[in-house]
Amino acid sequence: MRRLLRMIVLAARCCASGCALAAGLGTPALADEIRPAYLELREEAPGEFAVLWQTPMQGDVRLDLVPEFSGDAVALSPPTMRIVAGNAVETWRLRAGALRGQTLTIRGLEKTVTDVLVRLQFLDGTAQVNVIKPSTPSLSIPERQTALALARNYILFGIEHIVFGIDHLLFVLGLLLIVADRWMLVKTVTAFTLAHSITLAVATFGYASAPVEPLNAAIALSILFLGPEIARIWRGETSLTIRRPWVVAFIFGLLHGFGFAGALTGTGLPRADLPLALLTFNIGVEIGQIAFVLLVVALERSFRQLEISWPVWATRMPGYLIGSAGAFWTIQRTAILMGVVQ
Repeated sequence: MRRLLRMIVLAARCCASGCALAAGLGTPALADEIRPAYLELREEAPGEFAVLWQTPMQGDVRLDLVPEFSGDAVALSPPTMRIVAGNAVETWRLRAGALRGQTLTIRGLEKTVTDVLVRLQFLDGTAQVNVIKPSTPSLSIPERQTALALARNYILFGIEHIVFGIDHLLFVLGLLLIVADRWMLVKTVTAFTLAHSITLAVATFGYASAPVEPLNAAIALSILFLGPEIARIWRGETSLTIRRPWVVAFIFGLLHGFGFAGALTGTGLPRADLPLALLTFNIGVEIGQIAFVLLVVALERSFRQLEISWPVWATRMPGYLIGSAGAFWTIQRTAILMGVVQ
């Protein structure tokens, strides 16, 4: 199974990952978990809203994103800005008599890879949460939002987070290259899921946190760690990781869970929204992760049926890809942590 899995990646992942890595290795924000922007409008008087607009910083530079409304929306006070935990946070007051039905556009979003989580709280007690994406930087504000639609938005948010989290997918792929059989695969994936679910919940509810830059370096190190383990398999050697990959999956899964949590904890959602957000976001992450694993397994079966004889260098390419990406990110993120680069 290991040999066939290595074959898969050359045909199925090298092109996709190579293109993404070529674009993203030099950009920490792309290789790392992608922090969303957060826009909250809370109605405090009829037609008057307190606005909180939070955008992630890249070094000392904030993303040039501006929320715009299609209808009557007038600022009642100038924005005040402060920097909080790597985010630029602006607050101001807005008059918008008929916010429902308007189109909200985030100008500049199409030039980024950042989603925007939008939360609207009205005087009548109703609330809405929507996600605006770079591919569709506008949102038509609905009259009402059902609980099902709200859950759907968080699930899709979780799926996109894992799909675009290249470092998380490379770690899972590295585990797949190490496992020896299907039962070990089930135990390893289950251990990783359990571990990152624990720290995702702990971090989301604020019981523990991990500084972003050291966490990013540690996640990169977890990928680098798998490179030599894959090489040991090539040499016919063994180790604790090879014999019990589920142990390593659980330990490093705790780190990756803090990385997943950045998508929720960084938004500043009200605490009352966290249980539903956590549950549905985690469901989305698991859907994305399981879909990736099933894709790899399905491709492995397809290649088994084709009985293609691959050269040795081709079967080892995935291991080199994982080890090289892990080494690059570890050096890059450590340099950022030490202030050598921005």
